[in-house]
Amino acid sequence: MDFNRMRYFAVLAEELNFTRAAGRLHLAQPALSQQIKALERQIGAQLIERGSRGCTLTPIGVVVAEEARAVLERVAAAEERIAAAVDGREGRLNLAYTRSARGGAADALVTAFRSRHPRVDLRLQTGWTSHNIAELQAGRLDAAFVRPPLDVPGLACRMMADEELLLALPVGHPLARTHSRISRRRIAGEPVVLWPRENGPGMHDLITSQLWPDQGPLIVRVEPDDEQLLLAVAAGYGIAPIPEGRARALRVPGVRLRRFTAPTPVVGLGLAYNPRADTRTVNLLLALVEPRQPA
Repeated sequence: MDFNRMRYFAVLAEELNFTRAAGRLHLAQPALSQQIKALERQIGAQLIERGSRGCTLTPIGVVVAEEARAVLERVAAAEERIAAAVDGREGRLNLAYTRSARGGAADALVTAFRSRHPRVDLRLQTGWTSHNIAELQAGRLDAAFVRPPLDVPGLACRMMADEELLLALPVGHPLARTHSRISRRRIAGEPVVLWPRENGPGMHDLITSQLWPDQGPLIVRVEPDDEQLLLAVAAGYGIAPIPEGRARALRVPGVRLRRFTAPTPVVGLGLAYNPRADTRTVNLLLALVEPRQPA
């Protein structure tokens, strides 16, 4: 069945007047009349009763008008979905958090993306930086929050924020009793609890170079994530550097948090992605990334 004729008839069924319908359709009235007659011949039944004051629908015309409206609504919906898919307003975005950066800038970006693009199928997971990078390289992720520095061929990284590093101390540690900032000199030789370097080599090296620039940390215990790391600190195994947002979000009993003397140690948060991949939804995400805020 001719789609344009169905559209013409749907408008005529609303107006029940050839002159008004032709005006809406930007057609000459005789042309509209010819199209309606052609549709009647195609269907094999009369659709309208013509009169001096307009026209009325026949019983078959009522059915055709209802179906024509339904078809037009489906076509309009399909056109909108296609247009949305072209510019990324629909589709899927596979995104990963990094374990040390839940909350703060990462959660704010995800919340803004959900609000702005509710029709994108957002698939979230959580992993450490090196795991996220491997998933990006394998094409199983479209973008991932990571802890820079990041030097991986084929991947790009948009810097989002710098976060201050705090020192986590057992509540009974002598340094926990002071409210002043802690110097690097005072933690040299202290037993340290840290997470595995392979989880994020760039961040691991950045932390140790800022806090133990001479001989490196005396690592006595390795824990897989920040929560276990703080629990080990609370148990008295050692001290630990930890990003401020994560430390304050976890709030582990038996741990005291202290700041360092200048220069303030920081770790970055970045959004990594593959610029050669299908980037429609990634570009929508990148458009919402705020400029990096200093710690």
